[in-house]
Amino acid sequence: MMKIVPILPVLHNFRHISRLYILRSKNSRPVCHTVTDNYTRITQSRHSSVYTSKDTIFSLSSGHGKCGVAVIRVSGTKSSAVLKKLGRFKELPRPRYAELRTLHDQTENIPIDHGLVLWFPAPRSFTGEDCVEFQIHGGPAVVAAMASNLSKIPGIRQAEAGEFTKRAFLNNKLDLTEIEGLGDLIHAETEAQRRQALRQMEGNLGKLYDRWRFRIIKMMANVEAFIDFSEDENIEEDIINHVNKEVNDILLEIENHLHDNRRGERLRSGVRVTILGEPNVGKSSLLNLIAQRPAAIVSDIAGTTRDIVESAVNIGGYPVLLSDTAGLRESRDVIEKEGVRRALDRAKNSDLKVIMVSAKDIVKHFQDDEMFDLRVYIEETLKQLGLSEHGVAGNMFSDKQNLTSDNIDKGEEIFMVINKTDLIEEGIVKTVINSNDKLKICAVSCTNENGITEFLEVLTKKLETLCGNPLSGNPSLTQARHRQHLCNCVSQLHLYQHYIGIEDVVLAAQSLRRGTREIGKITGNITSEDILDVIFKDFCIGK
Repeated sequence: MMKIVPILPVLHNFRHISRLYILRSKNSRPVCHTVTDNYTRITQSRHSSVYTSKDTIFSLSSGHGKCGVAVIRVSGTKSSAVLKKLGRFKELPRPRYAELRTLHDQTENIPIDHGLVLWFPAPRSFTGEDCVEFQIHGGPAVVAAMASNLSKIPGIRQAEAGEFTKRAFLNNKLDLTEIEGLGDLIHAETEAQRRQALRQMEGNLGKLYDRWRFRIIKMMANVEAFIDFSEDENIEEDIINHVNKEVNDILLEIENHLHDNRRGERLRSGVRVTILGEPNVGKSSLLNLIAQRPAAIVSDIAGTTRDIVESAVNIGGYPVLLSDTAGLRESRDVIEKEGVRRALDRAKNSDLKVIMVSAKDIVKHFQDDEMFDLRVYIEETLKQLGLSEHGVAGNMFSDKQNLTSDNIDKGEEIFMVINKTDLIEEGIVKTVINSNDKLKICAVSCTNENGITEFLEVLTKKLETLCGNPLSGNPSLTQARHRQHLCNCVSQLHLYQHYIGIEDVVLAAQSLRRGTREIGKITGNITSEDILDVIFKDFCIGK
């Protein structure tokens, strides 16, 4: 009599372990059922064997222009022949050890340069292929001579942009999330960006997605086993209930991952901070102080700034795209009206809005009104500036002083800056601010730079809240592509719950299959040329 035996095998060339079912009889060897075949097709990733190309490629991997040392990388089956020809080697050098060598011109039989050569035989190289690196002097003539000699060798050509990394991907050296992390690391301009990119390049994000994918594959194998064997009653009890619980658990994890207020994407592309206020309150002066250069024209004439003035700055290790805007007021001037419209549009799309007011104005209200309420004053100011009716007032009046990503309304926030404190008697502005200790307001003078340090400290804390700590917790989403595929996966898991609810187990299993495909597209376990083209297009030629 045949019976079903649950097993947990480790399949050759697979990175997953899942519950499979086999048929066993007393007089026969175990025979895998079609569940195993389905599992094999789902878990089959990129080519299990080493990817090889007919072409051997080369390129300058270090920066262009004059430099002390230039690195030229060669990858492909003819790398060893290149090394022997240019370096006059009879035998290949010891792998991964630098050796000083004279490199020779193949046409004129004269030296090109003296440099270090390193030999990386497959598969222990960046691309997984045979690789050679030439470290030569970085003069343009030396680099050009090396490139010319390499081009003359049959079967060797100049690499395309990102081709070295693409070969690393095809040889299973890197998955797509690690490659995207590598690209972000190359382009990182701030410390926080570097930390996030390095963590992703090390595979933390890919491992998280792989774990989810493998769990869904296991669920799918169990559901398909239920489909095939449930009528014979040879299946484990409550297997569908177990899968249902797993689906609920993984749905919660993925949805929590998605509800991150786009911290990782914001850190990768930069936090959009917009300075808003009436004309001549010091918006341009504040921009220039933060940027440490005269990015915007400063004048006593109200309405000097008519268009958006942007400056990319590094504040506390966080990338910021800081925008100065036209003064917000009613105007009959067509150009100024357009400037105000653009300012309000920019405010809507900002992550953080800095509202500037004049110390003279707020102190006047404080002294003239015995019932002065700072909160009411700010509400009226926002309304007067046109920010309230345009839906960009944000959450200025949260009762929590230390806002977190959980209570930031859609990632937007406002905080107020009182400028021109040098024109007011010392202590009065502080009294105004202390009249409501629940509102975080900074007082500065762009003229003598008083309060700027404290303002930057507060701004840095807000940026940290908006971007999060890239080294704590699960790695953050960094690409819109990841978000789209995860949303599609969530939709498929909800479809599973729907089909299970109406007892259509076949369609439920199909939903799980589609869910695995969506996550597989993130890491590259399931790829298309369109995805690869998007990812590799931003790489430099030598990478």
